[in-house]
Formats: sequence, structure tokens, C-alpha cells
Amino acid sequence: MPSIYLSPSTQEFNPYIIGGNEEYYMNLIADAMEPYLYASGISFTRNTPDMTAASSIRESNMGNYDLHVALHSNATGSGDGSRRGSEVYYFPTSVNGARAAEIIANNLKLIYPLPQNVRTIPTTAIGEVRRTRAPSVLIEFAYHDNYEDAIWIRDNIEAIAANVVVSLTDYFGIPFIVPVL
Repeated sequence: MPSIYLSPSTQEFNPYIIGGNEEYYMNLIADAMEPYLYASGISFTRNTPDMTAASSIRESNMGNYDLHVALHSNATGSGDGSRRGSEVYYFPTSVNGARAAEIIANNLKLIYPLPQNVRTIPTTAIGEVRRTRAPSVLIEFAYHDNYEDAIWIRDNIEAIAANVVVSLTDYFGIPFIVPVL
């Protein structure tokens, strides 16, 4: 059974232009992912909102996970809300991290309203990509300081969750199973 460390953002200080914050919305996505993970046979450990990125990395590194999956939303550095898009980060020398990022990005293109704005980005700057023992990806689903992107996240929690788990089943080479509710 494949195993992941699921790390929704703990950044409650990142406000959404529509209300709420990054921690709130990323935990909604993680909550929605859980039934799909269980049904598809992917075991997971999940961080908690009272943790930090550093404590999430430490907990992930204490386990034996096949993939570390961090869930985030983005913001423009200027705060003007002018950017849109999904970005999936991975460590440059991680073959499995790059493969997971490509699968996730390709599947996000199927649901994100501007598929040409979905991309993968190698990075050594993000701790949850650089410091985890397991191959890792950090998904920035959309820009929470852009009104259209924030609305897209809010209105597509279930679709985003299912899409990420479809990507994980693709990555692990196992069937995606829709949970019986």
C-alpha cells in the first residue's frame, strides 16, 4: 500500500481576497481528499493546523513515506492580485518528485480554468521540497490574492481533492476508486 505524508498549509496568516485564509482552504482540500485516499488504498499521515512547515518536515522525515504532498495557494509578491495559475514545485534532482509534479500538473490542467497557466517548477528554496526524505511536491493551486483564482479554489474543493488523488493513483500505478458515500 503506498503511503504519503499529507501537509496542508499551516499559514493562517495568508488571507484570501474573498475571506478565509490559506490554512482554512488547504485543510478543506485535505479533508475532501481523505475519502478518496482511503478508497484508493493510499495510506497517509496528515499534519495538523497547529504545526508549522518545520514540524511537518520533521514528522514526515520520521516516517517511511513514498511521497510528501504539500498543499498551498499562492500570492503575488506585490499583493496586487494580478497573477493567476497553478504551480507544482519539486526538488531539481528528484526524479520521482519531478514525475509526481508532472502528473499533478497535467491533471490540474484538466480542471484549472487557464490550463496554459499550470506549470511545474524545480526549486531548492522551499523547505518542504528540499528538506524531506521522501520525494516531495508542493502544489500552489492558484493565487489567493486574485479574485477569480480564490473563487475557483472555494468553488472546486471536491474537484481539486479528487484530481490530486487521481494524480497520486497515476503516480503509484494503482486504480482510482470513488468512495461510496
